[in-house]
Amino acid sequence: MLRTAVFCTLLLSQFGTAQGFLKTQGQKIVNSKGENVYLKGLGLGGWMLQEGYMLKTADFAGPQYQIKEKIAEVAGEDGKDEFYKAYLKNGITKKDIDSLAKWGFNSIRLPMHYNLYTLPIEKEPVKGQNTWLEEGFQMTDNLLKWCEDNKIYLILDLHAVPGGQGNDANISDNDKSKPNLWDSEENQKKTIALWKKLAERYKDKEWIGGYDLINEPNYPFTGKNPNGTDEMSNAPLWKLQKDITEAIRQVDKKHIIILEGNGWGNNYNGLPKLWDDNLVLSFHKYWTTNSQDAIQNIIDLREKLNVPAWLGETGENSNVWFTELNQLLLKNNIGYAYWPMKKIDNIAGVTNVKITPDYQKLLNYWKNGGQKPTKEFAKKTLMKIADNYKLENVEVKKDVIDALFRQVNDESTKPYKNHKAPGRIFATEYDLGRFGSAYSDNDFQNLWVSNGTHTEWNSGNKMRNDGVDIYACNDKITNKYYVGKTEKGEWVQYTVNSNLAKKYKLNIRYNNESTQASELVIKTENGDDLGNIKLAPTGKVWKTVSVNNINLTKGENKLRLYFEAGNANLNYFELQ
Repeated sequence: MLRTAVFCTLLLSQFGTAQGFLKTQGQKIVNSKGENVYLKGLGLGGWMLQEGYMLKTADFAGPQYQIKEKIAEVAGEDGKDEFYKAYLKNGITKKDIDSLAKWGFNSIRLPMHYNLYTLPIEKEPVKGQNTWLEEGFQMTDNLLKWCEDNKIYLILDLHAVPGGQGNDANISDNDKSKPNLWDSEENQKKTIALWKKLAERYKDKEWIGGYDLINEPNYPFTGKNPNGTDEMSNAPLWKLQKDITEAIRQVDKKHIIILEGNGWGNNYNGLPKLWDDNLVLSFHKYWTTNSQDAIQNIIDLREKLNVPAWLGETGENSNVWFTELNQLLLKNNIGYAYWPMKKIDNIAGVTNVKITPDYQKLLNYWKNGGQKPTKEFAKKTLMKIADNYKLENVEVKKDVIDALFRQVNDESTKPYKNHKAPGRIFATEYDLGRFGSAYSDNDFQNLWVSNGTHTEWNSGNKMRNDGVDIYACNDKITNKYYVGKTEKGEWVQYTVNSNLAKKYKLNIRYNNESTQASELVIKTENGDDLGNIKLAPTGKVWKTVSVNNINLTKGENKLRLYFEAGNANLNYFELQ
């Protein structure tokens, strides 16, 4: 556990007034006063650029152009256009940025799709010339204004580069039947021209935090790995980023420029002598441990080159992992940007976009075929999904926000809801807090194992992002979820307020589909036994069992339910 003294060693900027352009100072990012600026950011993934997993289409349509083809198939071109107009309008608004600032973020990474700013080379009316589209620039202008209002830095990230920056088609909307970035001089020139155009437009904007030139390059220039992880020189990558830098510096001398290595951002082999005095090295981190060794390579490179490092993209993991990672990054003065902002059926982000039964019917048709939905049904269904992307319609994941910020240096627990005795408490509404403080579960984070397999955390993938396994519930009284896949040694804690010091009867609503009895022990936070109860096999049937004389003190009580034997599923308990 990191001690308070460690956190106090870093000077973290507070944005009360404009701080001037960000710049590098040795291995730190600083403001115009020379104060260390610690970037706590979020990437707006899924807004300008969709990936299949965000819309649950990954099984049959990964890159955005394929998603658009599927939508046009059922809704027509007019229906597709109507959907995307609403989707872009609703996806990020001022309300979103206001909320991000309130939750604790001080920076945003904008993943840009080039086709909102300029035409693909094959659609240019005059070969070799660039047509500029106002839509993307206007969206960026609006976003920057919202960021300025909230004193949040905006980092521009070219996420989908003309032609695509590698073999991972999903992240760049890459149509492999067309010339890619590295084989097309035209695409490279368009990329350079786009950055120069952006720099010219935003050169005087202090709340632009920097320019992230090429997201996650992944290409085998000379190596064998299709995503460039074994590349040793990366010469074309460094040349293009240098050329982009030179074009930017023709019009903008002030803003930070952010580099990314090959192999999804992390392969910096062959990096030549740095060509600019205001550069930051970005790396991306997914599914690795949060030990010092996991980031030592980028720290070594940071020290060798005497430049800052920034974790430009991370996430898609559990709350335990988020808290531990943020402790590690803070200790090493490395800012971050989590990924993404919004996606459908999302527990591992700050918001969840709610799926609808009709949208699930569309997904089933796209995946399995069958009777084609009517155009009217498809359009209505898609417009409802677009409406669900509005901030007022998403589900804000307060457990994720708590893990990203408060839990980093606070090991106390907070009530998930205001639970009172007497009363009913749903099992999934256990306290907010760290692993080992609010709950304990045997599987609690997503780590890469091998051959594409990962460890699990919430195996039910519902409601919350802790290690506790939560599933959809069909009992007659329910908050829609239950705690399941319980195992020996696991426990959950609930803060309960009692108006009087008295003994209560505890009714447990559960089922047990195994052939073995489960057992619960009820304890205080300090480990004092209050009672225990057997949970006999019930099959899929929900049943209620009771234990008497659960002694609560007046005021706040922290009850822990320990599984001395697993297998039982808990819906709720009542204190009577």
